[in-house]
Amino acid sequence: MADNSISIQETIASSRKIVIKIGSNTLAKADGTINHAFLKNLSASCAELIKQGKQIVIVSSGAQVGGLSTISGWARRKDIHYRQALCAIGQVELIDSWRKVFNEYGIHIGQLLLTRDDFENDHRSLNIRNTLFTLVDEGVVPVINENDSVSIDEFSIGDNDNLSAQTAILWSADLLILFSDIDGVYTDNPKTNPKAQIVPVVHSVDELRKQITIGSTNSFGTGGIETKLQAAEKAAGYGIPTILANGGKTDIITHLADGSEKATLFLADEDCLRRVLGSK
Repeated sequence: MADNSISIQETIASSRKIVIKIGSNTLAKADGTINHAFLKNLSASCAELIKQGKQIVIVSSGAQVGGLSTISGWARRKDIHYRQALCAIGQVELIDSWRKVFNEYGIHIGQLLLTRDDFENDHRSLNIRNTLFTLVDEGVVPVINENDSVSIDEFSIGDNDNLSAQTAILWSADLLILFSDIDGVYTDNPKTNPKAQIVPVVHSVDELRKQITIGSTNSFGTGGIETKLQAAEKAAGYGIPTILANGGKTDIITHLADGSEKATLFLADEDCLRRVLGSK
């Protein structure tokens, strides 16, 4: 698996249970409203994966994006109460948008809004796990987001990269795919440094951090490259590989699966894999 394209191809081909995380910067158009063309394209790719016998869970940012799509006049209001109210309005728009695009393929979706406290409470986390298994076993695609309308700092997960990793772990997923607005992890910010190079395969996140320059978050998202590293590291510790790719590219899942698109593959922890395989 030395070649990156083959590694990604093999990883997708061998994975049945896949968590796909979509960030706000991927989901939003330049004006901050929902990119419906992106949703339509991604749902088509997910429908094809489901035809192949795979199960899909989506972790979707975009409550604020949906809110701005509905009430644009609130864009400049930064008060936390308005932000949470905007998310309450936007979550309706967001989930309805997902419902419409998947409905074209006869696929139902289910909504789960979660907080950090849900994962830290054993009873709630068991309920989440049971709900996920029930939905996907019945051919329903769960669409998960943090419950931004009620989350405050002490109960907030803070970003959907880590939420997707926690979801992948709880569901015992085979693969986590993080879609962002970059092609993968670079040695530096490719938007400001033309000499930055993509890192095709990551064996150790700790070692990677020593070799790259980590920038800050951008306009619509709450995370940055660091939260993606955190998510990949968490998933790797449970034997789950992660792919970081540019979700804004058309048919990105198809191109990742056939090896025609570059991305970064975070390999699962080998010691963990040995423990998992040894227990079967």
